[in-house]
Amino acid sequence: MSLGYAEKLSYIEDVGNVGMTEIFDSPHLLQEKIERLTMMIRKSKHLVVFTGAGISTSCGIPDFRGPTGIWTLQRGGNALPEASLPFHRAMPSMTHMALVELERAGILKFVISQNIDGLHLRSGIPREKLSELHGNSFMERCTSCGVEYFRDFEVESVGLKETSRRCSNADCDLKLKDTVLDWEDALPPEEMNPAEAHCEKADVVLCLGTSLQITPACNLPLKCLRGGGKVVIVNLQKTPKDKKANLVIHGFVDKVIGGVMELLNMRIRPFVRIDLLQTVLTQALSLDERYVNWTLRIASIHDKKALLPFIKSVEVSFSDNQPMKKAVLDKHPFQLKRRTVWTAEPFDVILKVNFSEGCGCACSRIKIPIDFHASTDTLKRDKDHVFRKLKSKAIKGSCCGQNSVLERKVMIAPKSEIIVRAIVTNIRWYDEKMVKSAGAGSLSKGSLKRRKDRKNETEAGRKRPKGQNRHKIRLSNK
Repeated sequence: MSLGYAEKLSYIEDVGNVGMTEIFDSPHLLQEKIERLTMMIRKSKHLVVFTGAGISTSCGIPDFRGPTGIWTLQRGGNALPEASLPFHRAMPSMTHMALVELERAGILKFVISQNIDGLHLRSGIPREKLSELHGNSFMERCTSCGVEYFRDFEVESVGLKETSRRCSNADCDLKLKDTVLDWEDALPPEEMNPAEAHCEKADVVLCLGTSLQITPACNLPLKCLRGGGKVVIVNLQKTPKDKKANLVIHGFVDKVIGGVMELLNMRIRPFVRIDLLQTVLTQALSLDERYVNWTLRIASIHDKKALLPFIKSVEVSFSDNQPMKKAVLDKHPFQLKRRTVWTAEPFDVILKVNFSEGCGCACSRIKIPIDFHASTDTLKRDKDHVFRKLKSKAIKGSCCGQNSVLERKVMIAPKSEIIVRAIVTNIRWYDEKMVKSAGAGSLSKGSLKRRKDRKNETEAGRKRPKGQNRHKIRLSNK
């Protein structure tokens, strides 16, 4: 049973001082514990990982009870720290990506997360192997057909409220709802049930970066004990569950998991972030049929009114055979209107897409061929194949900015060509010291304030609507 809002506040006050002080095992003891953990993982047949805010601190996302955590600073009357990276540009940590490798190798069976930052999903953990107990700041859901929409921007509401967007399923067309749960909500059964089932089946539950202080979520790892499973806790502070754990490690999560991966002789591949945009070219003949009035719009794939958070501006130029004036589009919507004589030869529009703060490179260039007299065919490429090629190029070149066409659609009325493009906007490498990274940083003050105001990133109980399929995720144009 979940706690009510007042009970949660009271409970937090009662246990709030537990784990406030950071503890570090000595280097020798830490290495011994890492070796023990590695052996447990090697022998494991059903490994489950349970994560909290501490897994994301190296991504620039603050925790809650650490010395510089949100609740710690609030209690002391201190301001939230200045930061440079917007929440939506946060990249997975070494630990996030290590878990992806363990899942791909068949070692990790399930992940349970109390975080709403979406980094497990963004890192590559399959949705069917992930329970996000408190929701996802970047996810919307249709409560009728159950389709989930993973966005590149923070959804504007919390508490399972309706958003401004609708389901793209023609049979539904209902308003979508956010998935981040509020304080008074119970933990959702669609997330809780598989989490409980996997914890009961687990022979090892590895708790990473969580204070294990808020019920009922904190009791999930202990369910493995009845079947002879083991609990391992990796955290910088003491937790109320330490006495029941088989192994407690006080150290940075990234250092511990990095050490485990090294002993397992497993490589952590770079994280490559790919964002999507669409260019919409609309044309119409003038009344005297001498000119073509055309509009080029650079838009989000998610919704007509949605912003493109990774784009700061777009510089537009033209091929030499079309002496049109250059333009700079620096406000949303990014839209250019021009008139061209109907008899004009084919020409190219060249877009220099300037990325916003938090991206790993300055820009990407896109060439759009325009021929008013030629017919255009539709095209749809395999997204996974395109993504693999883009990631391979980015890793090989150690840079981002590459782009590729995913889909081309043609509309008759009004005459339009819509092209969806995938663009590499970040790449981050992982080694023992996490030295080599692109676009890394910490969260913006505005994002921290939103987290503070909402009080929804906590390890508290939440609720999700009925009638959904938790495995269907879509990157759609709705």
